[in-house]
Amino acid sequence: MTPELTVLTYAALLQCIQFALMAIPANMELGTGKTSSPRDLDRLGKPMIELLSVSTARLARAMNNHFEALILFTIAITVVSLSDKTTAFTTACAWTYLGARVLYIPAYYFGWTPWRSLIWFAGFLATLLILVTALI
Repeated sequence: MTPELTVLTYAALLQCIQFALMAIPANMELGTGKTSSPRDLDRLGKPMIELLSVSTARLARAMNNHFEALILFTIAITVVSLSDKTTAFTTACAWTYLGARVLYIPAYYFGWTPWRSLIWFAGFLATLLILVTALI
């Protein structure tokens, strides 16, 4: 397995950890009746995320943001791995992405501005650089 694929595996495991970080307090706050329901607005009154505390809602948004970022990162790692274009640079970019995603959780949870956006951008830029490297 390439180092980039190893980092992708860690990124997927981080997503699982983020799910638990959000789901446990969400279930404690709302109860399993609401969280396991079909989440219809007529039943809940408003979207689930609006029923959560500020901190749990931040964890939910950070988790959803990682789902979105993980799609592009997975494409980048797949392309660079299948095209046999992995290098020390793409490995460093992959680790940068993962480090940024780990830091993004407390940055979002504690409302670190503008650091949250800068951390997000570091992960996005690392992913973009992997994609560009695959084309060169």
